[in-house]
Amino acid sequence: MTKHEFRYASHPKDALQYGSEELRRHFLIENLFSDDEIYFTYSMYDRYVVGGAKPVKKDLVLETLPYLKSENFLDRREMGVINVGTKGTVMVDGISYELDKKEALYITKGAKEVVFKTGGTPLFYINSVPAHKSFSTRKVGKKDADIVELGNPKYCNRRIINKLIVNSVVETCQLQMGLTELLDGNVWNTMPAHTHERRMEAYFYFDLEEGQAISHFMGQPKHTRHIFMENNQAVLSPEWSIHSGVGTSNYSFVWGMAGENLDYGDMDVCHPNEMR
Repeated sequence: MTKHEFRYASHPKDALQYGSEELRRHFLIENLFSDDEIYFTYSMYDRYVVGGAKPVKKDLVLETLPYLKSENFLDRREMGVINVGTKGTVMVDGISYELDKKEALYITKGAKEVVFKTGGTPLFYINSVPAHKSFSTRKVGKKDADIVELGNPKYCNRRIINKLIVNSVVETCQLQMGLTELLDGNVWNTMPAHTHERRMEAYFYFDLEEGQAISHFMGQPKHTRHIFMENNQAVLSPEWSIHSGVGTSNYSFVWGMAGENLDYGDMDVCHPNEMR
């Protein structure tokens, strides 16, 4: 079964008027994983699709969405899948790819049949964006990732960044995805915060201890807002918005990006004492 919803983009001046409930309705994606379902949110931010697949008792076949108006989901799109559960299998046009936890699969434009297989308790987190060219479907494991350590325990932001589906690792049209792990005792992510007008992002938070929470910060640097989030939830981040967060314990998160460039380092930094 496939469920889906549609989100319009918001002007930053409009977002200034949103209260907590409106912020959550426009930007937060709360229920990504349900047994034997695929769930998608189609966003007008760069026509980005965020989804989750949880096969339990039956295989889940990727179906097209009404917004795409195409015979197959990936006729004009590319897709990234990162497993955030136990080991699982994704089959693409008859070829099986086993993904351990925190491993990724890039699926090229033009793939016809994608099946999320039962077995174990995998949780497949999905991002998809429009694509103009076909490349090669490829698994990206931890050993393939471009790994960077950033931050300082003094500022509670020591973290390991695993660049998985990025142009230094695998060819894509515009999709970029990776996974950041906060080390024990560290709770701040993407601090100093930044914006990048040539692309948007989606954040997915996971491996958060039960009963704990993350405060995700968004908005223009001089007009920030926050959304409290729980484990296995995602949030859309417009091109005009910062995207940073702090947890009541450490956690991991998947970041995904789409837009006009593939330069990971293209950003406008907002120092902590400059934000309002």
